[in-house]
Amino acid sequence: MKSKKIVGLAITLGLAASSLLGALPASANDKVITVWADESRGPNLLKTLGSVESQKGGEWVAGYKVKVVAFSSFDALKTAVDNVTKDGPDIIVGANDWVATGAQNGKLAPYTPSASVRRNFNPNNWFDLTYKGKIYGVPVDVNNVAMLVNTKLTGKRPATLGEMVDYYLKNKTSKGLKAGLCVAGGGMSWGAHSVLSALGGGAYPIRNAVVDTRQNPVPAAVATNIQNLFLDSKGASNGFFPASDTGCKDNFLAGKVPYAIIGNWEWKDYADKGFSMNNLMAVPGVRKGTFGAAFGSVSGAMLTSFAEKNGNDAAAKSLLSNFFASEKGQVAYQKFEQRPPANKAAAAKSSAAQKGFGGAAATASVPQIGAILNGSSGNPSYWDALPSFWNDVLVKKVAPGTAVAKLNEVFKKNIVAGMKTL
Repeated sequence: MKSKKIVGLAITLGLAASSLLGALPASANDKVITVWADESRGPNLLKTLGSVESQKGGEWVAGYKVKVVAFSSFDALKTAVDNVTKDGPDIIVGANDWVATGAQNGKLAPYTPSASVRRNFNPNNWFDLTYKGKIYGVPVDVNNVAMLVNTKLTGKRPATLGEMVDYYLKNKTSKGLKAGLCVAGGGMSWGAHSVLSALGGGAYPIRNAVVDTRQNPVPAAVATNIQNLFLDSKGASNGFFPASDTGCKDNFLAGKVPYAIIGNWEWKDYADKGFSMNNLMAVPGVRKGTFGAAFGSVSGAMLTSFAEKNGNDAAAKSLLSNFFASEKGQVAYQKFEQRPPANKAAAAKSSAAQKGFGGAAATASVPQIGAILNGSSGNPSYWDALPSFWNDVLVKKVAPGTAVAKLNEVFKKNIVAGMKTL
């Protein structure tokens, strides 16, 4: 019996092929750059670039048209990338943590951005697409979360985490608040990293896109901050920050939570309910002027080794520079995709929501390094360890110092193991 994944891939490839029959080049002499993308980015790239049939040719690369193949889901795209061995695309639009695997198995090829292209992005964006000192694509858009403030409740944006806790404790009974700050988007590991960071910790210490292996990723001060802000005098949760994301979105939309961490893929759900995207921000830290860093990874348009085999290496590199990395290209594409552009000039021309998420990322963000986060042999991954940590201190009443020590042990082992592979 075939697995659902294999069947799904077959259906996906069949649909992709049939949908492109009417978009084949009008002439066998037409030169085409092929781009693979998922169920969101693929259709939106088609809206931006047009079908091969509708293109005049040379709009972005002289003498070339662009063929976009859209898969039915992100997982279907990933499976296709994993399985392809020949006749592959010239460019893949996908997750930054595909870079290490693609570089190792030879499916991705190095790309050297010019100085003018490089300075249009912040260093962390390039770090996300780098493996062993080589860059494998260009940053397209930012994947991150930000905190949305219900100013109809609070009247203003907070300056510190303590200010947020004070508001909750003073108003939880009179306003029937279900929580103070909760995670609506991204879950209790990816989405909640900015909370751990606001408390003074993180998955790994990083400065100027370099991981610092010398210090504890979760300082002892985090335990003190948890005790002072998240727990009552008996060591139980004071209700401000729940250990689960269950019900967060509904409660925030209902006006029962003043602060929520939301994902940049879902902002319209909140805007449609009357929430102002001007109230997006990074989670404030314990001290005024500090902020919790959310994962600010980028999706990338990545050059493949198939491009050279297809005779399209130079053309694919031009498309990366002229369209995917350019202000003009990212503005045109994000008109449909609606995520924060990675290009700094394009970000300045974005919608309020895009600017809000982009601003939060610029204020405080940390690259998502899969080689570290995914765990090492016999050691839990970050994705499992952080939710367990919240459950320990907020539900099981484990002493914060004990929980922090346990989390540090996990994180430090993964940092050492992960850095060996980078």
